[in-house]
Amino acid sequence: MTPWEAIILGLVQGLTEFLPVSSSGHLVLGQHLLGVQQENPSIAFEVFVHFGTLMSVVTIYRREVATILFEIFGAIKRPRCIGEHYKNKEGFRTAFQIGITMIPTGIVYLLFKDPLEAAFQDPRLVCVMLFVTGIILLLTGFRIKPTGDLSIPKAFWVGLAQSMAMIPGISRSGSTIATALYCNVDRKKAAEFSFLMSIPVILIATLLKAKELLETGEAIRWLPMILGVLVAFGSGLWAIRIVIGFVVSGKLQYFAYYCFAAGIIGLIFIR
Repeated sequence: MTPWEAIILGLVQGLTEFLPVSSSGHLVLGQHLLGVQQENPSIAFEVFVHFGTLMSVVTIYRREVATILFEIFGAIKRPRCIGEHYKNKEGFRTAFQIGITMIPTGIVYLLFKDPLEAAFQDPRLVCVMLFVTGIILLLTGFRIKPTGDLSIPKAFWVGLAQSMAMIPGISRSGSTIATALYCNVDRKKAAEFSFLMSIPVILIATLLKAKELLETGEAIRWLPMILGVLVAFGSGLWAIRIVIGFVVSGKLQYFAYYCFAAGIIGLIFIR
């Protein structure tokens, strides 16, 4: 992988990880169109760019992350007061709800790991799934003024949406924010929860890829990796702020038209 290819793919990863247009789908299409290691994709590069996007969401929500960690440790010290912590501590409540979202995500991954991984070899499937993402986003236009808060059942539904986003071409941020809006969750809270719940998902994905990297012993070319991380981090910061603005203003469905266009273009040019 050349430095310029690393910059392009780092930009794709950073933008699409948080923009509701599917990062995994765009990386599949990007690598296919660029002809970059299609048969043996760079595990090291995936590890590094995932780390870059992880740092971008942690940077944006550093105060919320610090509060969540502090209140989790507080609950661990007083396990008999878990219910009280959930009721009175917003950070712990958010952490608990994020934990709920991981249940359907983990189950789906364990049951369908092999077909999900095989889907990454099919760029035409990605194009079709981009149409699905577009429909999901377009339907958010019917939820005019969501005003509710998150709850355990709502968190489960959001987690189920996240599990479906393991299919390349279905946006994780798009499907989780849209599902929260469908469940009448306040727009700002829906966006914030989607980004916060991405932290353990991205972290787990990074650790799994890091383990795979250690097992394969893949040689690391540091210049492309560092460039990829920096570009993914910077573009991730920008993408998060853009999405928040679109969600709060009730314009998330505008991204649907991009997904439709990307799906059509992909089907035309991919052979």
